[in-house]
Amino acid sequence: MSKVIIIDDEPLARSIVKEYLNKHPEMELVQECNDGFEGLKAIQQHEPDLIFLDIQMPKINGFEMLELVDQPPAVIFTTAFDEYAIRAFEAHAIDYLLKPFNQERFDKAVAKWRDQKNTTTDKKTEDLLETASLSPSQSQRIVVKNGSKIKIIPVQDVFYLEAADDYVKIHTQEGYFLKNKTMNHFEEVLDKQHFVRSHRSYIVNVQQITRIDPYEKDNHVAILRSGIKVPVSRGGYGKLKAVLGL
Repeated sequence: MSKVIIIDDEPLARSIVKEYLNKHPEMELVQECNDGFEGLKAIQQHEPDLIFLDIQMPKINGFEMLELVDQPPAVIFTTAFDEYAIRAFEAHAIDYLLKPFNQERFDKAVAKWRDQKNTTTDKKTEDLLETASLSPSQSQRIVVKNGSKIKIIPVQDVFYLEAADDYVKIHTQEGYFLKNKTMNHFEEVLDKQHFVRSHRSYIVNVQQITRIDPYEKDNHVAILRSGIKVPVSRGGYGKLKAVLGL
């Protein structure tokens, strides 16, 4: 018996998936969730084999929820049209169901999942989230786990980002939060007119900079409004000068 969770904020959409699941007695629906917060808790509690996941949901969207799952289960996406989502699905997802869909299309997605059931999904999910993160709507905020809570950080509230082994420290007025991503990821997705890779280990919000001072040889430091000093390498100095028009 395979455990299944449905995560969708539309009751009608959930009921349709439930109805189509009735044709698959070998699959057990263990929980329905109407947002990403509930979905994350349900995945942690039940460790399902498969989830049906909507993308456009309130609070946090489907992609943001998946980023917070340590070991994501197999996913079949159920969604309305979205250019970046479809691009991500076609490249990396097990399958996606474009609303509205019928029983036949649903059955094909389930069959495809069964065929791939024993293959690893971690890398595919990681690649999918990387592609989806290039969507403009995905780059306006950063969603992190803070203990058992979920924190949504608007990018304008970020002072700077700092490399920390396999994580990135996201520094804000409230302190820092850890995100299991790379500096290269954030350099790619954040607006390059507002966030500059000042150093191999730092990305700085240029709106937080009050001045840039010389520091040892060809290096500099950026002084932020908070008084914090962020290292600036020779290459980073060139990037900052270009963005700041110096």
